Amino acid sequence: MAQTPGITARIDGSDQETDTGVRIAASCRAPGAGGNRARAPHAYGPGRNAEAFGTPRSLARRLSAEKAKAALSAITGDPAWDGSYILAADTVVCVGRRILPKPELVSEASSALHLLSGRSHRVYTGICLVTPDRTLRQKVIDTKVRFKRLSTLDIESYLASGQWRGKAGGYGIQGIAGGFVVKLVGSYTNVVGLPLYETVNLLVGEGYDVHDRWLEG
Repeated sequence: MAQTPGITARIDGSDQETDTGVRIAASCRAPGAGGNRARAPHAYGPGRNAEAFGTPRSLARRLSAEKAKAALSAITGDPAWDGSYILAADTVVCVGRRILPKPELVSEASSALHLLSGRSHRVYTGICLVTPDRTLRQKVIDTKVRFKRLSTLDIESYLASGQWRGKAGGYGIQGIAGGFVVKLVGSYTNVVGLPLYETVNLLVGEGYDVHDRWLEG
């Protein structure tokens, strides 16, 4: 469950309605968020380079915009959604220009963890907000993460835990893998799956009252 002040929605690969006038188009490859996600509009295989998709930053930006437009198309013509906001996000993990996929097999997760071991990588999340007047507002958040050098026991035990499943780069920072992080520069919530500070600021800047439901807990 991903939560932002005034917004609550499952991140599980489908568009979700909320009772606050926001429609959430959830991320496909968020490294920390749980659930079963749909594959990305342009799914990529293990170890493919960014040349096939553009840079990691531009890919995150483009995919979040595609999700927002798809959600907008789904509600167009439905008067119940007049005046609503649409928030979409997509997260990409990369080492240099090499984009890491969401592994489906243990062998893929193992390869990702070996690549991340002792290295820095970046997590880019594109967020796209469709305002009530149907203007698109976009932002890309970049977090730099460095892992310690992982031992064979670290990798084998983490793979056995199953926490790599459904995670870009084969890890979720809010779980066991948080103990692998030597240094993080930027937004922690970006690595979890949705950069909350930047998302709230984007909503506030477009007139959304994020305080409206705080008292409801």
